Amino acid sequence: MTYAIQELVIRNVTPVDTGEITDLVAEAMRNGPVAQWLHPDQEVRRQEAPHYFEIFVEHAARHGEVYATADSDTGRLNGVALWFPLTSLIPPPVDYERRLKEAAGDAFDRACRLDAALEEHHPYEPHHYLAFLAVRPDAQNRGIGSALLERHHARLDHAGLPAYLEANDPRNRDLYLRHGYQIRTVINLPDGPPLWSMWRMPMA
Repeated sequence: MTYAIQELVIRNVTPVDTGEITDLVAEAMRNGPVAQWLHPDQEVRRQEAPHYFEIFVEHAARHGEVYATADSDTGRLNGVALWFPLTSLIPPPVDYERRLKEAAGDAFDRACRLDAALEEHHPYEPHHYLAFLAVRPDAQNRGIGSALLERHHARLDHAGLPAYLEANDPRNRDLYLRHGYQIRTVINLPDGPPLWSMWRMPMA
């Protein structure tokens, strides 16, 4: 079954079910290039990924904006976008260093290097930051990611605000290019995969 973009029902998740969103993000992200760099062992990634992503999902629920799509038959979430409106100061995740140590385990040093690399390239001017765009593997190639992007881009265009993100693989990078993003820099992790920092100006 496929879904046309116009048939997707996209909603702000209120109240936010952080557990279901965390599971979705972990399932979608745990075998990506950056996740494999953090934890080369697949079983370790399966066990640790939910604890890692839970930090950021809970932070988005408190200080960001969460959009999701759900399967019309089962009601199960199949796509989610986590945005942070960086037009004013947002505090860091609660008890971040301790939680990161617990979640990352042996990969804590690499997780810190990842954070440092992302922070180095993050722009200072006001914008909205797309922290995660995640679609369940069995729901990909249906236009869900594009629909989630377009929903928030419409708001940003109306407000005249730019958007920023880091693409973690060539396929995602090309998706964002199709949605008006431009590559600012390539972020090279130590002995790891490249990430592309990308910026989208508001469109008229």
